[in-house]
Amino acid sequence: MKNKFDKMINGYYVDPLIFTQKFVKSCDVCICSGECCYYGVYTDKSEYEKIMSVKDKIISYFDDSQIIDPERWFEQPQPDEDFVSGIAVGTEVYNGKCVFLDKQGFCTLQKMAMIEGEYKWKYKPLYCILFPLVIFEGVLTVDDDHLGRMHYCNKEQNQLSTVYDCCKDELKFVLGEKGFEELVQYKVEYFNSLQNVPLQTAPVQTVSLINDGMKKGIKKIEIAK
Repeated sequence: MKNKFDKMINGYYVDPLIFTQKFVKSCDVCICSGECCYYGVYTDKSEYEKIMSVKDKIISYFDDSQIIDPERWFEQPQPDEDFVSGIAVGTEVYNGKCVFLDKQGFCTLQKMAMIEGEYKWKYKPLYCILFPLVIFEGVLTVDDDHLGRMHYCNKEQNQLSTVYDCCKDELKFVLGEKGFEELVQYKVEYFNSLQNVPLQTAPVQTVSLINDGMKKGIKKIEIAK
């Protein structure tokens, strides 16, 4: 795919769609039951290794809807340049959801970290943290393919905010504090540029960055094992 984006922050091109894409005001698992986590996720090899290094602790936080055999938590590794290590390892789907999602819709990796007084995203894979954002072929954009599957946060009546406004913590996580400050300035510059372009010729940067029918942050649903 030929890159059509000009702005780069912290090593990623930025799709200005993140400023305009409608989204819910905040994530609420009590409403959606963690639906975005049903499909599993691709992790970097280093994230996989971090998770497996504390597998016994993770098991102690599992409920009866989750599988305690670590050998069944992940798929086989595969090459992928969107990951720092160059290797992606997908989580498996069990009982119709990611192996790390409990029956209440909470991520066990984040729950464990918070209960133990650690940073909430210490063990959580980057693409889990980012949704509805995604990094695809070096571009920080909206995972509109996966978002289109959602029954709550994809409904127009629930979309009272934008991806940018809802996901400022996630953007700071991936871009850093200085990078986020640069993003804030870019947002101003982007909207100013649109005011100077005739409506009929204004750039439409809503291209769906799809690769084989999916994006890096999500996977096709599998039959529950």
